[in-house]
Amino acid sequence: MDTRWKPNVTVAAVVERNGRFLLVEEETEQGLRLNNPAGHLDRGESPAQACTRETLEETAHTFTPDALIGIYLSRQRRAKGQDITYLRFAFCGTLGAHDPTRALDAGIVRTLWLTADEIRACPERHRSPLVLQCLEDYLAGQRHPLNLVHTDPNVMDR
Repeated sequence: MDTRWKPNVTVAAVVERNGRFLLVEEETEQGLRLNNPAGHLDRGESPAQACTRETLEETAHTFTPDALIGIYLSRQRRAKGQDITYLRFAFCGTLGAHDPTRALDAGIVRTLWLTADEIRACPERHRSPLVLQCLEDYLAGQRHPLNLVHTDPNVMDR
């Protein structure tokens, strides 16, 4: 039996435009929640590539990461005995074109543009505490070069 602890690796995009931040409203077991465009790292991709893909899938916008905001470890204990730990790579970058014909990922109800104060005012609606933590770190100017996260080429071998 494998008893090794394995956190779920996720990525998130912090996207600002004209003082507002792009969030998604998504269906969860806890009801409708707000989150950064985010999702799981898939086999064969770097964290930055995963962030580009997840942002497109959840918002129908292209996204190019420019910097790493931070790396976060968070644990969520949920109903039915679920105990999940997430290792999140949060990026900021350039939001590109929107494809209005593209369907949003399953569970995503809509995208929203909210101010930092509007996001701070509703922590009970956040998917996790990382939504606000990543925002605050971004606003504090926390930026790291993308090459801080090295992805060995053998990861791309399928």
